Amino acid sequence: MANVLDQAMFNYFTQLNEAEKRSVVQMLKTFLKGRQVTDDHISIEEYNKEIDEAVARVKSGAFDTQEEVEKMAKEW
Repeated sequence: MANVLDQAMFNYFTQLNEAEKRSVVQMLKTFLKGRQVTDDHISIEEYNKEIDEAVARVKSGAFDTQEEVEKMAKEW
C-alpha cells in the first residue's frame, strides 16, 4: 500500500489539467536527471538533440504560458 506522501502526490496529480500534468512530469524528469552523475560537457550532437526535442515540445503545445506558471506559483 502506498505511503501517505505517495497517496497525497497521486491525489493532487489527478486534479491537474493536462498542461499542468505535463509540466509536473517534466519537472520530475528534471529532478531525476539532476541526480545522475555526469560530466558537465555534452557532445554537440546531444546538445542539438535536446534543442530539437525542446522545439518539438513547444510546437506540439507542450508548454505553459507565463501566466499559467505565475498562477501555479501563487497556488503553491
